[in-house]
Amino acid sequence: MRIAAIGDAHLGRTYLPMTDADTGVNVRELDFEQSFTRAIDAMLATGPDAIVWLGDVFDHPRPTYRSFRVASRELRKIREHGVQLVAISGNHDTPRLPGTGSPYSVLADTFPELHFAARLQYEAIDLPGLRVHCVPQMLTVPAALEALAEADANRSADRSNLLITHPRLTQLRPKYDDINEIEVDVSALKSDFVLLGHYHVHQKVDDGVWYAGAPDTFTFADDPDRPKGFVVLDTDTGALQHAAVPGQRRLVTLDTIEALGLSPAEVRERVLDRAAKVEEGDVARLYIDGVDPAAYRLLDLAEVRAVAGAALHLKLEPSFAESATPVELPDMDSMGARWDRYLEGQDLIGYDRQKVVTLGHEYLAQAVEET
Repeated sequence: MRIAAIGDAHLGRTYLPMTDADTGVNVRELDFEQSFTRAIDAMLATGPDAIVWLGDVFDHPRPTYRSFRVASRELRKIREHGVQLVAISGNHDTPRLPGTGSPYSVLADTFPELHFAARLQYEAIDLPGLRVHCVPQMLTVPAALEALAEADANRSADRSNLLITHPRLTQLRPKYDDINEIEVDVSALKSDFVLLGHYHVHQKVDDGVWYAGAPDTFTFADDPDRPKGFVVLDTDTGALQHAAVPGQRRLVTLDTIEALGLSPAEVRERVLDRAAKVEEGDVARLYIDGVDPAAYRLLDLAEVRAVAGAALHLKLEPSFAESATPVELPDMDSMGARWDRYLEGQDLIGYDRQKVVTLGHEYLAQAVEET
């Protein structure tokens, strides 16, 4: 069988406060929708026997109507091509509070001929010549390991076995922490073939084990220079091919300015020179290393933005001469891991440590959902 697989569309995600003039929609949200649509079209063009969605189709467990429309439109397209689909939930689009319901339940009701595994339990889907073992996002690592063991025990002797799940693997360290991650060792993934969601860059982890990657680049931590798209697995030969889908917005890092010892006028000159090189529509960043704080404060940021007017966004990343350390506020996606690290150094004698950890994650998840 030919299986086309895609991970982490994150429909509904917004990163920058820019709105499209024609639609009134956040520009980056539109980017991710269009990349997802192009990827589905390209997947169908390969003539697959089945398509797999590897979790985080939505960026939130309570997606907007707009995100639902995009997902439904692509599902109709897949159905009209007569292609089977199997989808699992990921860490972003699984509700952290049981009982709140899953967006995949609505899709399952609307598309009963397609397969959605999002009920916090292992499910097996039998297709011609293939058993798909679905381990969606779980609430805890022990629950995930139990489901993976169930998938291992239920392997078919007369079909190829494909495991799909959405973990963070100890063997592969992304450049950022995410919310509600389930971390397991690759040795827990036992199947003929394993396709993974969660990591946004296509990556082979082990023999027969791959992250499919995302259809677009979300942040600079997603290795913008690595192609984004989907994968096609031939279960007869065991060959897997990554198919890049062009058209994504560029995320570029400009040449760093070594500012130590430069006057305010020289800093301004170099910043404006770099800003003028940003191409239309780019999201760009510019490191200014060792800059004198007074020289940086004298920069006219409105002038910099005007010179880089073709860009969607240009972010200056200064490190100052006395510290040479940039200061960044944490983003919400990293707060869960920060909470865990904070508690590691706390004396919680007399308290249920695991309950404190869990409550912190629940409160953070609730804040994300409400936001």
